[in-house]
Amino acid sequence: MQQDVPMPGVPLQAGTMQVLPAQVGPGMQMPAGSQGHHSAVTKGFGQTFGLDPRVAFVTLIVDLMLNAGEVASMGLLVPVSIAAGAAVGYITYKAQMKWYGDDDESAKIKAVILGLLTAIPTPLPALLYVPSGLVGLYHKFRKK
Repeated sequence: MQQDVPMPGVPLQAGTMQVLPAQVGPGMQMPAGSQGHHSAVTKGFGQTFGLDPRVAFVTLIVDLMLNAGEVASMGLLVPVSIAAGAAVGYITYKAQMKWYGDDDESAKIKAVILGLLTAIPTPLPALLYVPSGLVGLYHKFRKK
């Protein structure tokens, strides 16, 4: 006797729909790095867009110090900003994985973004990472 299995996306009853996860059968392979789950679906807003508050604070302080130096030196400290951006990126990568619970790919993306924002010699990037730090702070308190 064969059991009827509903097809993915086919309505079961009026007004309801069942979505089945993709199954891997013989001869089929999951994309590299997917490990059988969709991490983008399971993450919430806070995990996707949040930064550990300590990372946001360090980035803000480093960015403020660099911008003060950029103004005083009239742009001669751009190489220092690039090096500081690389350091902030590395710190962000490690901290997001250890303290915030990001996976490797998410931590790398956030690290590259913060590294680039720190290396830009303007104070405007703070408008981007300070709210992310606040989202991260809310996310941390909500977890507890």
